[in-house]
Amino acid sequence: MDDHGLVREGTVQLLEQEADLQVVGQASNAEQGLVLLERLRPDVALVDVNLPGMSGLSLAREVAARRLGCRVLIVSAYDDYAYVAEALEAGVGGYLLKSASAKELIDAVRAVSDGVVVLDAAVYSRFTRRGRNASVAHRGAGTLTPRETDVLSLLARGRSNKEIASELSLGLRTIEGHVSNLLSKLGVSSRTEAVAYALSRHLVSPTSNDDAGPLG
Repeated sequence: MDDHGLVREGTVQLLEQEADLQVVGQASNAEQGLVLLERLRPDVALVDVNLPGMSGLSLAREVAARRLGCRVLIVSAYDDYAYVAEALEAGVGGYLLKSASAKELIDAVRAVSDGVVVLDAAVYSRFTRRGRNASVAHRGAGTLTPRETDVLSLLARGRSNKEIASELSLGLRTIEGHVSNLLSKLGVSSRTEAVAYALSRHLVSPTSNDDAGPLG
């Protein structure tokens, strides 16, 4: 989804050159995009942050709330920490800058479809730097248990507490307890800061402009 027709058309042509990728629809705004996502149910949606009307980040939250089963890959000109943090809080599958190459975009689409968190190299650098600072500041906060590490990894992939409970076959209250404990141990106050920590400690290894390919 992008409000610039030339950008959309160029992206469509690029993706349709790949035998394993199929473009099923395109939209110029989030409202139109949500209608298409409801009807077409694609695996991945490429979404710009700056859309007319509802923003791309608001759309990502709607996709999660409606349980559409679609992974949102943000493709944006903005590399501000605040935008990326909000995107991760919304549960997006990745955040790529518009300066990315064609290969990086194609690789990102495939990785996000497989459930791998994708961050642009510049974005990844900012998050890991914050995560390292947090881990140094709170290195005496305690050690995560294996189960808390599992929960943290899933948080970094945009899963909700309910989704984590389902994936780990645990009760919702148990997961809520694990989340509370790991935030306390890491000395952070939000899921976004926990994600920054997870990335800095390579609990989740995202694709980035400097990586050879997705890991995780």
